[in-house]
Amino acid sequence: GDVAEAFGFTKAAKPIPPRSSSPRIESSRDLELIQRELRIRNYSPRTIKTYGSCVRTFSEYFASKRLRELSNEDIREYILHQIEVKKLSAGTISQILNALRFVYEEVYKSPIVLGDIERPKKARQLPVVLSLEEVKALLESSGNLKHRVLLMLAYSAGLRVSEIVHLKLEDIDSQRKLIHVHSGKGQKDRYTMLSDVVLDGLRDYWKAYKPQSWLFEGQRAGEPYSVRSAQKVFENAAEKAGIRKHVSIHTLRHSFATHLLEQGTDIRFIQALLGHSSVKTTEIYTHVSRRQIGMLHSPIDQILQPREK
Repeated sequence: GDVAEAFGFTKAAKPIPPRSSSPRIESSRDLELIQRELRIRNYSPRTIKTYGSCVRTFSEYFASKRLRELSNEDIREYILHQIEVKKLSAGTISQILNALRFVYEEVYKSPIVLGDIERPKKARQLPVVLSLEEVKALLESSGNLKHRVLLMLAYSAGLRVSEIVHLKLEDIDSQRKLIHVHSGKGQKDRYTMLSDVVLDGLRDYWKAYKPQSWLFEGQRAGEPYSVRSAQKVFENAAEKAGIRKHVSIHTLRHSFATHLLEQGTDIRFIQALLGHSSVKTTEIYTHVSRRQIGMLHSPIDQILQPREK
């Protein structure tokens, strides 16, 4: 399927001759080995596909050499090429290094030490957050019941878009007011909150659409709603609501966390709801919270008086 395609294989691929010394054939064998090892270790399909793409591109760059024969300097040359010529982001470079570390340290058991290769510094960007009024306008701008409930669920529970489209009917626990998220980022399960308002919306939605397995079904029966379709739902709603900020459906997750923080919710609870491994990841929302910033007063307010509202 997608995993095989990520490694450049097809189901109809012919067996590789056992004695060929072609670097290309050796690379193909290695890619098969890497693919199998990722599956054995239960890496997520998304990670397998990402690593496959990274390793395939890497092997194509060194088409005349075998992967096992490459040195630290070869890898440095490749990373520098991706940064300076391809202009790849720090996040993408990190993905490439993670993939190559798996190949050389876990699969090949190679003496190559990729830890010596410094990762490019990632620009620290604060998340864009919608105000409560903007969230309300966005939700009200969607006239389609299915679309509105999808967006309500995304915001009210702090879900990633991939988590929303993979929810099943049994994941909604109406008695305990919980949502069971299976295999979220990092293959972790977690529970997050189910709001009363969203539960009412889900009941109306179920009566109208009668989903059978997936909570949000795609156009074909038995298939989940696609990530791209969910993103498009958000984009259309944001446009209708007149939101001019640079936003995506993930902005609803950022807004959920920030609004909880502004309500005084303990950051450890927010960490658990979002499924963050470290509280340091969650702490980014303290930098955009009005609760902390709003307690301060600019010195100019002591000099000039604001207009009365």
